[in-house]
Amino acid sequence: MPPDWSQWRDQVDLDGYDERWARIEAEGGNPHGEADLVRSFGPRSVLDGGCGTGRVGIELARHGIAVLGVDPDPDMVAAARQKAPGVEWLELDLADLDRPERFDVAVLAGNVIPYATRRAEVVTGCARHLVAGGRLVAGFQLQDGWPTLAEYDGWCAAAGLSPHARWSTWDRLPYEGGDYVVAVHVRAGVAAADVSACGSGSAPSPSTGPPPGRPG
Repeated sequence: MPPDWSQWRDQVDLDGYDERWARIEAEGGNPHGEADLVRSFGPRSVLDGGCGTGRVGIELARHGIAVLGVDPDPDMVAAARQKAPGVEWLELDLADLDRPERFDVAVLAGNVIPYATRRAEVVTGCARHLVAGGRLVAGFQLQDGWPTLAEYDGWCAAAGLSPHARWSTWDRLPYEGGDYVVAVHVRAGVAAADVSACGSGSAPSPSTGPPPGRPG
């Protein structure tokens, strides 16, 4: 794993990490901004890439969406399996994912892209598991030494994905050049009219803003 990931992971207690999200909810906040945005697209199936301890995937499954969670961290995958044994969780690098399923949405919450070792291959791995017209939704911080938007857009283009939307938070605040981005790309094969409708529908519930660090 890259040094940034190892440094972050070494500082994280998984029990405390999960308690943080539970505390936000108990205090009246919404820890499910990512899942709310994904649900607004009306997917029947979602690939939860870099699923961590399962926070996003479990919330999606709770609403009847078929979820496959993938993460290379064995401890995080074990935690997700313990919390939601009815969901399939794979201990695997997204770049190596090779499944027969095709998903309506692939979501990369937190900083999956910056923490990945093979970033372009992670994007390609997600893209090849999308249905025609499926969406890749990724949120990540922008900082020195981490991928730029131009680099990320380039990896998406090489994987056959076209840009659709860009926001600064998971509740769709406009992106105006800040240090966090939520980017939506669409896999080729969808009619132009459908592409223009991506992201339409009811807005997701307000989130607590972009989550720092790794998704859970």
